[in-house]
Formats: sequence, C-alpha cells, structure tokens
Amino acid sequence: MTDAARGPGGTAPARVLTLAGSDSGGGAGIQADLKTMLALGVHGMSVLTAVTAQNSLGVHGAWELPEEAVRAQFDAVVGDIGVQAVKTGMLSSAALAATVAGLLGGLGPGVPVVVDPVGVSKHGDALLAAEAVETVRTRLLPLATVATPNLDEVTQLTGVTVHDESGMRAAADAVLRYGPRWVLVKGGHLADGGSQDAVDLLTDGSAAHWYRTRRLDNRHTHGTGCTLASAIASHLALGHDVPEAVGLAKDYVTGAIAAGFPLGAGIGPVDHGWRTR
Repeated sequence: MTDAARGPGGTAPARVLTLAGSDSGGGAGIQADLKTMLALGVHGMSVLTAVTAQNSLGVHGAWELPEEAVRAQFDAVVGDIGVQAVKTGMLSSAALAATVAGLLGGLGPGVPVVVDPVGVSKHGDALLAAEAVETVRTRLLPLATVATPNLDEVTQLTGVTVHDESGMRAAADAVLRYGPRWVLVKGGHLADGGSQDAVDLLTDGSAAHWYRTRRLDNRHTHGTGCTLASAIASHLALGHDVPEAVGLAKDYVTGAIAAGFPLGAGIGPVDHGWRTR
C-alpha cells in the first residue's frame, strides 16, 4: 500500500466490507477476510451471515443469523462508515442470499463487489443450501464486479464440468451468462495431465487473463478461496483495476499458501501474516 492510500496522520484507510460466515477455527470465513484486509492495508468491516462450529477437521455445526440481523449490521456500517469495496462469502440459504442481494443492489455502481459463491468447505461440508443456488445465480451474480468460483462451484452454478484447462473458457462463459462483469475461474483443483502449474482464468467475455503459479506441495490450504476474494476486494478498494487487483491478490495468496501451517489434526490454514513473519 502506498502512503497516499494510507493517508496522512489519522486519515482512515480504504474500507472493505465482508458479508460472510464465521469460522471458529480462524482459517476461513470472516476471520480470514479480516486478516487479509489487515495484511493488505485496508480497514476491514463485517456483516456476519452465519456462525459455524469449525476446526481443522471440518464443520461440526452451522447456524444462520436472522435476516433482520444481517440488514441491521449492513445498515449500521454503510450508513455511518461507508464502503469502497464489498466481498461476499458464505450465505447459506436462499433467504439470506436474497437479503444480501437486496442490500448490495442499493450500493450503486461505484462500489465494486466480489462474489465468492461459496458452496462447500475445504473439508467437503455444504455451506450453501441447494435451493439457494438459483438465488445466487439470478440475484447475486448480476451484481458482481468479479465472481470467483472454483471448479466445483462452476459445476454447481452452471452444470458445466471442467476436465482440463481448455474447458475453463467455456466454464467462464457459462458463469458470465448470469451477469457478472468479470469471472475468475479458479483452476487450483484441476489436474491437467500432471501439470505443475495452478492456472486461473479471468475474463469479461472479451479480454482473457491467465494467471499461472507453481503448484505448491502444502496440504494446509484452509481459507484459500476466502483469502483470494478478500484480497481482490482490498486491491479494488485501493484503486486497482480488475486484472491488476487479481494479479496482486494472486501474489498474496500464493505466498499465504506456501506458508500455510498445521493446526489440529486436519487441514491447517494459509498464513495471512506471511509477509511480516
């Protein structure tokens, strides 16, 4: 972050709002979002949509917050503090997805929105009800400046299954038909002929940007998707355009994955503070 972005003296930094669920283990969700925002020099704020009982082994319980609680949190933050970018994560139900879409629709075109269409946790636990998928497709994706589905979420949203790198463009086009300005198809789960690279595709249907990073041999990757989406939102709030924001976010999350560490008996988190350790 530049000195200009930070501001002189006590001037507030750029402000980013996350609407997502809590991860009691601290690796993903709201906790990962706020850690990422702090690491990247923006002021993170939160609207909690759900509470999970979660650790390195999986999600052991989840409880949605009432819609009025979500609205009240959002109105309190936006009405007083304001936002310069928004990121969405776990929305759980059709009712909450519709509530969040209604709130974001009132922000206006000047506030970029990053939609991470969270479907399942790193451990395979469902975080979005089946009946909520249509609401995400038709209400939330049209509001997205950038949508960031992984390959499983692409299939959940569009029915398109990606088997190799050449199928990622068709998958992106299928997501774009629901209305986001840009889509970042995350290919980290793709094993394309034993490739040593992890490949992501960003496109608006015209321009295409491919991001290639060395596939890292580290199983401790809990929170990767939340961290990437939050990093993109942070860089958008700092004034970068979408391809620049994604490139900078990829650099940050790649370092966080490389530094991921073991916690508990299962999958540990990425290291959000890797740049300062």
